Amino acid sequence: MSSRKSKSNNLIHTEYLSQVQRILRERFCNQTSHTNLFGIQVQYKHLIELLKRTAIHGESNSVLIIGPRGSGKSMLINHALKELMEVEDVSENVLQVHLNGLLQINDKIALKEITRQLNLENVIGDKVFGSFAENLSFILEALKKGRERERELEASMRENHRSARGCTDPPIGDVHNQGDRTNSCPVIFILDEFDLFAHHRNQTLLYNLFDISQSAQTPIAVIGLTCRLDILELLEKRVKSRFSHRQMHLMNSFGFPQYLKIFKEQLSLPTEFPDKLFAEKWNENVQCLSEDTSVQEVLQKHFNVSKSLRSLHMLLMLALSRVTTSHPFITAADLMEANQLCSMDSKANIVHGLSVLEICLIIAMKHLNDIYEEEPFNFQMVYNEFQKFVQRKAHSVYNFEKPVVMKAFEHLQQLELIRPVERTSVNAQREYQLMKLLLDNTQIMNALQKYPNCPTDVRQWATSSLSWL
Repeated sequence: MSSRKSKSNNLIHTEYLSQVQRILRERFCNQTSHTNLFGIQVQYKHLIELLKRTAIHGESNSVLIIGPRGSGKSMLINHALKELMEVEDVSENVLQVHLNGLLQINDKIALKEITRQLNLENVIGDKVFGSFAENLSFILEALKKGRERERELEASMRENHRSARGCTDPPIGDVHNQGDRTNSCPVIFILDEFDLFAHHRNQTLLYNLFDISQSAQTPIAVIGLTCRLDILELLEKRVKSRFSHRQMHLMNSFGFPQYLKIFKEQLSLPTEFPDKLFAEKWNENVQCLSEDTSVQEVLQKHFNVSKSLRSLHMLLMLALSRVTTSHPFITAADLMEANQLCSMDSKANIVHGLSVLEICLIIAMKHLNDIYEEEPFNFQMVYNEFQKFVQRKAHSVYNFEKPVVMKAFEHLQQLELIRPVERTSVNAQREYQLMKLLLDNTQIMNALQKYPNCPTDVRQWATSSLSWL
């Protein structure tokens, strides 16, 4: 009986740990709107006011949200849209269009995506338009007419309902007689990677969106998200003249005490977690972690490198992956190991998996860089340098045929440890194509220290100065 009870408890424990993993992974990966805003409350207040003016009062607006990657641009707009859609009148009327400069690489693709997100594929059909502006205007006009037909249908249904009840009183105040918003649905355009749209031919999409936002047509809000501080310099004069020049800057201006608070809030379980006792123990453990000096040192180093919440989420995700039924809580050791993984050099890790021949070629390139002061080299130079080492040591174990050495050299290029200085010509001989090494001396030496079973003479060759002159 006791064994059955213990099995049941283990299953419940496993289920709760699975829920912990799910809740925290969603928080770290998706940046859900349930996450608290940190250091951007002022910008959030301005943005939600701007969106409400568009959605409720029919006022068109445009704004650029500028900040480095991981500063919270997407989180800011997601929070604002969530709050906006919780307003009853707004949720039924406002439309959203999300575009990304990495996906919509030209205006034609962008227009198709706008049509798809507004569910107007059937309305557009095979119609041919003379210009981009005409096509976009037709889409917004179709929304307007669709809204009017929907309103007429609602009025007809209300009239039939009153007639069926024998009610002859006139309807109380028609909400659809309140300004521009009555004639068409407000549309919110979110343009992620906004700077890439500025590279489209003639910036036609941006021009037309900003032009509509300046006119008394369909009420729209154009929100651009970008990392470029010089974004206005990329805009053409005619596009710039129609932009409102409203900008919001996110700069991760919080200090380390606030960063520590973010760490606690991001790891803590919500009050609605099913098992209150487990949630309480988990949150107490998080509080203890935040007060641990070794954890604070790890977080301080992480904070000094990057204040980005994305990098913090990566650290916490790696620590969370160590949580199991036998290890139900995150420890200081988990965070320290996660920090080592985050700060690990990816190039050095690649070197650990190379063959001894490939390691020898990298050392030969290192010596060529030392001798010729970082000048480009070719395969023949590297091969000659390698042959000096082979002849000096008189080891048959390193005596490879030239085609084998060439294959190893090409593998290093595939791994992107070396790269061509110029674009490869069809007629150029591979042996004489100029290359550049993408590893510095420190990375090479650190990688060799950790290289498994590295031959002693190879390590000595790497530490020798100016090769074998």
